[in-house]
Amino acid sequence: MQTNSLTVPATLDSLAPIGTFVLAAADAAGLSKPARYRLRLAADELATNAVTHGSAGAAVPGQIDVRLEMDEETLTVILEDPGVPFDPSQVPPPDDLHLPAERRDAGGLGVYLALEGVDRFSYERVGGRNRNVLVMNRPNKERMKDEG
Repeated sequence: MQTNSLTVPATLDSLAPIGTFVLAAADAAGLSKPARYRLRLAADELATNAVTHGSAGAAVPGQIDVRLEMDEETLTVILEDPGVPFDPSQVPPPDDLHLPAERRDAGGLGVYLALEGVDRFSYERVGGRNRNVLVMNRPNKERMKDEG
C-alpha cells in the first residue's frame, strides 16, 4: 500500500494545495475525469467545513492533515482536523432538490454532493479530531483491457 500525507493550516488558503494534492493522487490512481472531480469536490467541501465551521472563533487555526492510501483496488483520502465534532453523514439530504436553485434553502447541498460522489464515506472522532474517510474504487485493469 502506498501512502502520502500533507499537513496545512486550517485556513481557506489551504484549500488549493489540498485540491492539488488530492487530484494528483486521483491521477496516479487512474480515476476517470468525473471520479477525480467528485473526489476533489468531496475533499474540498469537507476541508472548507473544517475551516469555516470547525475552527471558527479559534485564536490560532489548527491544522488539517490529509493522508492518502492507495492499493490495487482503492484510493482513500483521510482528512483530519481538530475542530468541533461534526459528522457529515448526520446531515440530512436536502429535501428540496426538485426545486429550481433559486427556490432552494441555502446549506447542506455541498455535504450531500460530497458524500454522494464517493464510493464510501466514514466518519469517526479520534483523539479529539474529526476523521473523514473518502474511498474511491480504482478502475479494474482487467476490465479496462477487455473493454479496450
